[in-house]
Order: sequence, then structure tokens, then C-alpha cells
Amino acid sequence: MDSTSTTRARRWRVAGVAAAVGAVVAAATVVGTAGTAGADPGTTAVPRHALTGYWHNFDNGSVVQKLGDVAPAYDIIAVSFAEATGTPGEIDFTLDPAVGYASEQEFKDDIAAKQAAGASVIISVGGANGHVAINDSASAQAFASSTLALMDEYGFDGVDIDLEAGINAQYLTQAMEAIHASAGDDLVYTMAPQTLDMQSTSTEYFQLALNTREFLTVVNMQYYNSGSMLGCDGQVYSAGSVDFLTALACIQLENGLAPSQVGLGVPASPSAAGSGYVDPGVVTDALDCLTRGTGCGSFVPDQTYPDLRGAMTWSVNWDAASGNAWSDVVGPHVDALP
Repeated sequence: MDSTSTTRARRWRVAGVAAAVGAVVAAATVVGTAGTAGADPGTTAVPRHALTGYWHNFDNGSVVQKLGDVAPAYDIIAVSFAEATGTPGEIDFTLDPAVGYASEQEFKDDIAAKQAAGASVIISVGGANGHVAINDSASAQAFASSTLALMDEYGFDGVDIDLEAGINAQYLTQAMEAIHASAGDDLVYTMAPQTLDMQSTSTEYFQLALNTREFLTVVNMQYYNSGSMLGCDGQVYSAGSVDFLTALACIQLENGLAPSQVGLGVPASPSAAGSGYVDPGVVTDALDCLTRGTGCGSFVPDQTYPDLRGAMTWSVNWDAASGNAWSDVVGPHVDALP
């Protein structure tokens, strides 16, 4: 089976993309002013409410699984991770033999099968150990060109920005504008910033989200491996509670992102992160608080956000290690949101 032609028609071409990317980079401007988002932006390629999970292209002691074994509850699967090359900004992807694929074609066929079942499969860039430098126009062009090349080669639906250091909003905006210009509105474009990265609209990550909000799918902030943080009401909240999830999400919801661009990112099990694990019931309470005004803790938002995108977990492998206990609870709840 040819995964690039039998499931979804690819809407981008790598041939000649360098010239197109260069033109977009040269013309790109940085907007990034906070305010209330207008009409619901972003792709229509994912469900109104979506469950996102990261898939390991490595063996870290959780569960080694192929893409085809990922629980069907996941609407967006982020393949972790692309890696930097020797060229600034450029990324590449190589299957780890530990995952068990006999060939790259088998992996591509699994991507196609997941897409045929209704899921989006995207390539994630970054992680705790991933460092991709995008800090000038040349590296922005290299990132855009190489990302589009991976999308074309493997059939990925888009890209996830999970860089945990060195974000340059100006040049990463240029790169993402170029990718969107080539891929079109079916692009699935997600982010997974840390809590500190989304405390203020002045941070580089928040600026990137605002700059690209016309086609940004969802920001799944990592509500884990974090100390106490300020909520949108100026109060300090500790990790591991409904209030931490809702009061921090409120910052994004009230400072320029559409509700459909906000998701709650949590660990799938206590082993999946150093801190911040919460029971799946806490996640569903937080989702209900934000979308329905029920299940709240001491923090109660001034309004509800029924278009909230959903939830994310690190990771599908850690979820599988716990018998899919996380997705079995959170997945149906996300699907049933208003």
C-alpha cells in the first residue's frame, strides 16, 4: 500500500518548495498582539474536541508499540521526535530499530491506516533533549523545507512544536507561515509549551501562538514538571489540582487564543513525568469546569468555553503501560464535551 496516495491526497509538494519558502520568509511579519480571537481559526482536519497523545520512537521502559497498536481514542498522534541535523534549523527523522518495524514502508502504512481511521499523525520537534535552532531567515527556511519534506515522505499531517528552550518567535513564525502556505488549511499544527512559557503574552512561545493563531490547531500546555504558577486571577496555584489546570488555561483563553486552540496536557501515569500527574477524573473535572461550569475547584472562570479543544497526554506508550487507563476515561469524556 502506498500511504502517500491511497488514504489522503497530499496538498503540498517538496519540489520547488525552497523558492516558495524563501518568498514567504521574506514577506513574513510579526503581529502577535493579544486580544480576543475572532472567528474560530485553525484546521478543520481534526474533530471539534480532540484527544492528543505522543508516540515514542524509542524504548524508555514504558511499552514499545507500533503506531497501529495505539489506542483508537487518540485523534492526534504526535510522533516523537524529529531530530536536528548539522544544518541550522533543518530536521530529519529516523525510525529507531527498537520500535520493531521491519521497514519504513511498514511505518508509513501504519500512518496511512491511522489516517484512514480518522486520526491525524504529525511529526513532533523537540522534547526535553531536542534542540533545533531557528534564529534567522536561513534556519527558518531550512526548518520549513525539511518539515515539508518529512510530511511528503511519510504522509504526516503536520507538525508539533515541543521545543523546551531557544524559541525565537520571529523566525519560527516565518517558518510556520511558510509551512502553512505550502500545506494549506489542512495542516495540523500543535504546540506543547511548558507552564512558564505561557504565563504571559510577552514570552516567545505565547508570541508564536498569537502570531500563528490564524492556522494554529491547538496549544497543549504541559501541566507537569512544574512548580506553582499564577492563574489568570493573579492567585498562585499548585500543580496537581483542578484549579491548576483551569486557572492556567484561563490565561490563554483570555489573552488571544480561541477556546478551540487550548488543550490540557497531562502525564498518562505517575511514571510518565517527574511531577504533575493527576487522576484522569481530575482532568475530566477540569474539562467540565471550563466547558460547562461544573466540577470546578476554588477557581471558577467568569465564563465557559464550550469550544475547548480537549486534552493531551505524554504519552500513548505510558498510557498503554497502564492498560490505557488514561485514554479509557479521558477519551470518551472529550468526545462528549458540548
